[in-house]
Amino acid sequence: MAKKMSSLIIIFNILLLLTTQTHAHNVTRLLANHPSFSSFSHFLTQTHLADEINRRRTITVCAVDNAAMSALTSKGYTLSTLKNILSLHVLLDYFGTKKLHQIRDGSALAATLFQATGAAPGTSGFVNITDLRGGKVGFGPDGGDLSSFFVKSIEEVPYNISIIQISRVLPSETAAAPTPAPAEMNLTGIMSAHGCKVFAETLLTNPGASKTYQESLEGGMTVFCPGDDAMKGFLPKYKNLTAPKKEAFLDFLAVPTYYSMAMLKSNNGPMNTLATDGANKFELTVQNDGEKVTLKTRINTVKIVDTLIDEQPLAIYATDKVLLPKELFKASAVEAPAPAPAPEDGDVADSPKAAKGKAKGKKKKAAPSPDNDPFGDSDSPAEGPDGEADDATADDAGAVRIIGGAKAGLVVSLLCLFASSWLL
Repeated sequence: MAKKMSSLIIIFNILLLLTTQTHAHNVTRLLANHPSFSSFSHFLTQTHLADEINRRRTITVCAVDNAAMSALTSKGYTLSTLKNILSLHVLLDYFGTKKLHQIRDGSALAATLFQATGAAPGTSGFVNITDLRGGKVGFGPDGGDLSSFFVKSIEEVPYNISIIQISRVLPSETAAAPTPAPAEMNLTGIMSAHGCKVFAETLLTNPGASKTYQESLEGGMTVFCPGDDAMKGFLPKYKNLTAPKKEAFLDFLAVPTYYSMAMLKSNNGPMNTLATDGANKFELTVQNDGEKVTLKTRINTVKIVDTLIDEQPLAIYATDKVLLPKELFKASAVEAPAPAPAPEDGDVADSPKAAKGKAKGKKKKAAPSPDNDPFGDSDSPAEGPDGEADDATADDAGAVRIIGGAKAGLVVSLLCLFASSWLL
């Protein structure tokens, strides 16, 4: 009986692991079911706020309808200013309908993405939420009037993401203040003057990537440029890439969102890049180790070693090595086992029988070391991602995904059958 109980515990733990849900919501996919918020959704994408919302846990989006957005966009704000205004409408806490009507002490201050950027002085990036008479819930920037009101819940995934409608755009002189004109910033000039000249020159020779960088700057951008020594060593591999791959590689080293160093240190996890496009994920992962910030892919890990500029809407950081996307480079060179020891000279003339016994001594071709050649064969297609990682897909509502997909389901079914037969 004890043996059966132990087996059942093991089976239960495996089932629990395989059916663990992971955070994954898509705000624009959720809003796609509600056409009256199409303009709001559009500008979440244009300002790259959608990416930031999708990678955060426990968040509330205060959306306004197309009429309210039309009134906002008619004021001629730049995309950077619109981003600040809309980021004030993204609360860093979960407020579903029930919670909104049961706020402790009747009022609460909620931090927003605008506050998290560091661009909001004092508490101007906080939103006051207050329960009013007659069941109304009022919203307003901290210290301002409660001039916007809760209308309805649009979508709720409890304690993950809540999208609610408020009656009008939250007024904020701070968020609406003009932002520095990004066109005046000389991207490559900044890089060249601070130890990333080789990368800057490489970017300048690629019109497609240069245009993408410049167009993305207005909405906010973070660049991870390799230092000159690292980039010089990588150039032979870069030159062997096809033209589309060269552009994709350069786009991969920039994120379409402004991240200060403080924001990077508090935001572990995957990030989309300028190269992210549909099936072409081109993601990188931010990981912190104390005061150090590292960037990872399945191919390699690099460290941020210097800050070239950190002024909204642009941040440029220098890295000690070239970060490599798995979509362009193979992991086999990094993951290959160490070579077996070379055979003795006398082993060459051994008889077939003797050679069989000494097969372990046969000379094997050594795999390249990650430090010497972590780039793989640039002319060959990259290896596909792991099966389970690829099988993980978001459901139709854009809210939750299950690890393992069909493969996990098959394993779960087999384990259930095994458990049933064992008990019988």
